[in-house]
Amino acid sequence: GLTAIRCGGHYPGSSVLHWADGADGAGALFTGDTIYVVQDRRWVSFMYSYPNLIPLDAASVTRIVAALDPYPFHRLHSAFPGGILVSDAKAAVARSASRYIAHIQ
Repeated sequence: GLTAIRCGGHYPGSSVLHWADGADGAGALFTGDTIYVVQDRRWVSFMYSYPNLIPLDAASVTRIVAALDPYPFHRLHSAFPGGILVSDAKAAVARSASRYIAHIQ
């Protein structure tokens, strides 16, 4: 089935969609612009405002990752063209969040 996950982000109601049966049963996550797949498809990033290039604060990034913790997902689809992580997406989100927070603090 599909599960809406309110994880916050650039606004309090920001949500993602988890598809448990996606990626051949390994789980898929549809993130809109809550989580952004960057050019290097092994990483993602987080923004408060994409048009103004304002980064998201560390507490919000931590909340996003915590909200996703109970859900397995191997693939991630973001809102932008080419924004797909085809494998190891959950680890990429965790790794990216750690790197992101380290750079903004």
